[in-house]
Amino acid sequence: MNLLIPILIIYLILLVSICIRIIFETHSTNKTLAYLLFCAFIPVIGITFYITFGVNYWKVKKYNKKSDADKKLLLKIEQHIKQFSEVTVISTDDAVKQNAELSSMLLRDLGSPLTAGNKIKLLINGENKFPNMLQAIKNAKQHIHLEYYIYECNIIGLELIEILIEKAKQGIEVKMIYDDFGSPTIKKKIESRLRDVGIEIFPFYKIQFYFFSNRINYRNHRKIVVVDGCTAFVGGINVSDRYINKNKDDLFWRDTQVRIDGPAVYYLQYLFMADWHFCCGKYFVENEKYFPRIKSFTENSYAQITASGPNSVQPSVMYSILQAIYLAKEEILITRPYFIPGDSINDALKVAALSGLKVKLLVPGVCDSKIVNAASQSNYNDLLIAGVEIYLYQKGFVHAKTMVTDGKLVILGTANMDRRSFDLNFEVNAILYDTKTANELRTVFFDDLQSSEKINKEQWLQRKWYVQFPEKLARLLSPVL
Repeated sequence: MNLLIPILIIYLILLVSICIRIIFETHSTNKTLAYLLFCAFIPVIGITFYITFGVNYWKVKKYNKKSDADKKLLLKIEQHIKQFSEVTVISTDDAVKQNAELSSMLLRDLGSPLTAGNKIKLLINGENKFPNMLQAIKNAKQHIHLEYYIYECNIIGLELIEILIEKAKQGIEVKMIYDDFGSPTIKKKIESRLRDVGIEIFPFYKIQFYFFSNRINYRNHRKIVVVDGCTAFVGGINVSDRYINKNKDDLFWRDTQVRIDGPAVYYLQYLFMADWHFCCGKYFVENEKYFPRIKSFTENSYAQITASGPNSVQPSVMYSILQAIYLAKEEILITRPYFIPGDSINDALKVAALSGLKVKLLVPGVCDSKIVNAASQSNYNDLLIAGVEIYLYQKGFVHAKTMVTDGKLVILGTANMDRRSFDLNFEVNAILYDTKTANELRTVFFDDLQSSEKINKEQWLQRKWYVQFPEKLARLLSPVL
């Protein structure tokens, strides 16, 4: 009993200290309240969770250094990025004119220019992405830069490795970044083999102790491939056999990637170079090898890149999605595997639907996380009441992260609609001001709806209280999921 009192006093002092830190360091009211309630009402576990996952030590130190280094790099290569690519938003193109505020915001916020003269190719699912990407890599003449969250050493992963080794033996520069949390097998199976042939490969901020490190919160979720500075691939597809749907007995994975040929590749090249410096401390020698003069394609698609991470001053990925919703006039089509959008995007979608826009949301019928699925479903009531149509994908697992507005604008990339993508992970999206691509992806969206089940608003709202209760509980945790 005598020992219990000092322990209790120490615990209360720790609890008060943690609560003060939460109040000072957590800017979102929702996240602040969630952490405070979690710490106060779930003794020990709540504090342990916050210390492990909520305290942003690395954002304050390491990622702030990355932000400073990225700015210096951008200043160095700004002329390369803008010299052949920047266009004014004063354009006769309808998609550009309607979304001029969006392109201006990204230029001011990130230094990411709106580029013309691009060639865009949508790649639906891994079975279309990988043959196209592998051929581009085989055709490389100067360099190959790869950055992946998940790289699995199975059939497709090993095939890509053999190609990279062959290109390295030909004297082609090959550099690779992998996320240390998402790609644990690389280190065990192929890292040394790649280095033996001259391929430079580094983990994105190496994790020493997985369980005790909150670095698992700040993951590099980007999937970028740049070939010769003029061709790039970006989207939701990692390197794994699950994406190629080879075995009909396995779960079907529905995902989307885009190939970009043209000056929009420059900013993706810059992102890779910035992440490379963060991983290994090495700067590139910026020259036309990495930013070659690119011819304009007859398709003349307009494109822009948005990216953000724990080092970002603004949540640029979230702001770009918000601005696209604000600027839409007729239709918003959203596909997301994880949908915990927060109040800002939730309210924007409700306002759009109440204003008469057609707003459709496609999400998985079954998510790979029960808690995330419940938290997602907790948003559906208000959206349905406002007039948003929600569809549950039934054919398999929909992992695509896309948005199409008015058949004119496409946002496609790696970011989910949740706090993890907006605040905690390094993400990248391509924004395509292109009617042809938008209508192509719009057709894909409606094809996916044929494999989906539309939620009946009346039936959904009349579900029993004990069915909805777990969703309400999960919603309380949504700021920290």
